[in-house]
Amino acid sequence: MARRERQGAILRLIRERPISTQAELVDALRESGFDVVQTTVSRDVADLGLVKVRSSDGRLVYAPATVAHASGSRTDELRAAMRRWALTIESSGNLVVITTPAGYTHALAQAMDEAAHPRVLGTIAGENTILVVAREGVAGGELRDELRSLLLEGAA
Repeated sequence: MARRERQGAILRLIRERPISTQAELVDALRESGFDVVQTTVSRDVADLGLVKVRSSDGRLVYAPATVAHASGSRTDELRAAMRRWALTIESSGNLVVITTPAGYTHALAQAMDEAAHPRVLGTIAGENTILVVAREGVAGGELRDELRSLLLEGAA
C-alpha cells in the first residue's frame, strides 16, 4: 500500500488507542491490513513528526506534534498541511470541500481547526473529503480562494 495511506492509518491509530513503541505500531498496522516492517514505521514516525507524550495512565505514547501556539506558526502548520495533503478545493454557498488522498482528511482538518482560521466556523472530515463551513458573512468562494493561496505562497 502507498506511503500516504499507511501514514494516514498511523495517524488514525495513534488517535484511537495508546501506542508506546514502534513494535506496537507495526502490530496495529498489520491488524489494519498493512504489511510493514519496523524500519518503514521508523521512517514514517520521523516523516510525520510524531512525539511521545504521557497518557492519562502514565505511559509514554505516540502523538502528533503539538502545533505551536503562535499565530504565525499555526498558519505555517496549516500551509504545510494544505501543501502536503490537499488535492482539490471547491466551494458552494458558504461551504468549501477539500479532497485529500484516502486517510489524510483528519490530519488536515485538525491542522485547520488548530490554526483557528478566523473565517472558518468548523470542519467535518470523512475518508477523503473535508467539509469546511465558513463563518456567517463569508462566502465559500472567498474562503476557497484564500485556502488555495496557501498552496501557492512561496511557490516559484
